[in-house]
Amino acid sequence: MPTVVLMDVSLSMTRPVSLEGNEDFQRKNLAVHGLNMLFEHMASNYRLEFTALMAFSSLWELLVPFTRDYNALQEALSNLDDYDKTCVESALQGVNSVVQQEWGNACPCQVVLVTDGSLGIGKGSLRHSLQTLNHRGDAKKFPLPFPFPTKLYIMCVANAEELQMSDTMNNLEELLRLSGGDGQIFTVDGALCMKSVQAMFGRLIDHAYSPFHAVLHCGNLSSDVQVFPRPEPVIIDEEVEPIPQSVNADLKIVGFIEITDICSPPVISRHLVLPIAVNKEMDDVGAGTTEELEEEPSASQMAGKSPNFCVLLHGSLKVEGMVALVQLGAEWYGMLYSQADSKKKSNLMMSIFEPGSEPLPWLGKISHLGPISEATENPYGEDDNKSPFPLQPQVKRSYAQTVTVWIKASGLQELNRLRKAALAFGFWELLKGVADLLERECTLLPDSAHPDAAFQLSHAAQQLKLASTGDSQYAAFDHNIVPMHTDFSS
Repeated sequence: MPTVVLMDVSLSMTRPVSLEGNEDFQRKNLAVHGLNMLFEHMASNYRLEFTALMAFSSLWELLVPFTRDYNALQEALSNLDDYDKTCVESALQGVNSVVQQEWGNACPCQVVLVTDGSLGIGKGSLRHSLQTLNHRGDAKKFPLPFPFPTKLYIMCVANAEELQMSDTMNNLEELLRLSGGDGQIFTVDGALCMKSVQAMFGRLIDHAYSPFHAVLHCGNLSSDVQVFPRPEPVIIDEEVEPIPQSVNADLKIVGFIEITDICSPPVISRHLVLPIAVNKEMDDVGAGTTEELEEEPSASQMAGKSPNFCVLLHGSLKVEGMVALVQLGAEWYGMLYSQADSKKKSNLMMSIFEPGSEPLPWLGKISHLGPISEATENPYGEDDNKSPFPLQPQVKRSYAQTVTVWIKASGLQELNRLRKAALAFGFWELLKGVADLLERECTLLPDSAHPDAAFQLSHAAQQLKLASTGDSQYAAFDHNIVPMHTDFSS
C-alpha cells in the first residue's frame, strides 16, 4: 500500500541535541537520519512501494509526489528548510487531499508522521484541535478519520519520559484513536542519539515494512517467493471474540482449475508473487552490503541463470488459461493466476479469498475437489464442451422457481407473502422499492399486453405504497391485497 511520510519542519525540530564528540545535532537531523534508513530499506525490500514526502509547519507542502525513486526522496530530505509553528491538523488535511487525488477513497494508505512531540501553540495546535473537536460544523470538520483505510504511525524524536511530563502522549494517543486505532506511536528508548533513533525506525520497519517471504509448494517442486504487499491478518468474527488469522509462510498449491470455472470471484486482497534468490551460505534473503554486491554477482543476476518453479508456474498458467488454487492456512484458500499489465508484460498474482471451506459457492467445498483422473467419466466431456460448475444446490430455494405466478384464484399470494415479511421486519423501504418496480413495469408493457395487466400492476403498486406509510388501515399484518375487479367482457 502507498506510504505518505509527513515530516515536521517547525522551529521546535531545530532544538539542539548534544551527542558524543561535542558535535551538536538538531532533532531534525536525527529524524532525517531515521528516514534515510527507512528509505534505504524500502529501496532494497519494498521497491514496488509508492511513497510521497510532505513537509509541514503551520502550512503543508508536497515535496515529492508518489514515486518509487528513493534517491529523489533522500535528496529532498537533505534540502529541508525550517519554518514556523506546528499545525498537525493542517498537515493531515494535506495528506487527505494528496492521497484522494492520487488513489481515491478505496486504496489503503500508510501515514508516517515524524515529529518531536511538540503540539504547537494556541489556535491550530493539536491540543486546540482536539478540544474543539465536538464544536465544529461540517465545513471545518477534523480530517480524521480519513475517508480511505489508514494506518497511522507516529515517530516521536523524543523519549517517553519527555512526552509524559506534559499531556503530549495523551493527545497523540487520541490522534491515533481518531484515525481508527490501526497504527502505533514510536518513541526513543533512552537518551536522544543516532543509535536510539535508528533503533526506533528499526522497530517501525519490523512492524510495517518487513517483506513477506514464503515458500510456494506444488508436489515435489518449490520456490522461494516474496508476496507484495504483505498480506494483512484477517479478523474472523466469532461469537466469543475476534480471532486474527494470518497467511502461512508455506503456500501449498492444491490443484488447478479453468479460468472460466472460477470466473471473477470475490477476494479480500490481491498481491504480486515474485521469485527471490536465497543465498544458501547466509540466513537472510538477499543479504549483503554494497561492497559485497560489487565484488560478487547480485542475487537477481544469479537467479536469472538458474531454473525457478515460480517462473515455470507463471508461464504455464498464462499459456493454459488456468488458475492454481493455493492453501493459505486452515480452511483458507486463494488463487494464483497470470495478469497482463500490457501486451508484453504480465505478472504472477495471488488473490486471497474469505476464510472458510467454501469461499466460492459455485465450486462447493474446496476440499471436495479432486483430479479429473479419479472421476468415473470426464466431467468436462470428451470434447471439452461442458463444465461441472456451477454446482447445483441440494436444497431448492424458495426464490428459485422457474415461473412466478402473481395472480391465482385465491389472490396475489406471492405479493402478500412479500408484504407480510416486510411488515414483520419493519422493512417498509422494501415495499416502496417493489412498488416503484411495479410502476416501472407498467410503463414498459408492450402494446400486445392485455389491458388488465396495466390496471393490476398499478393497483398492486398503490397498495404497497399505502402499506409503506405505516398507516394502521393499510399496514395491518392480516390485511391481504386482492386483485382489482375488472370486466373486459363487453
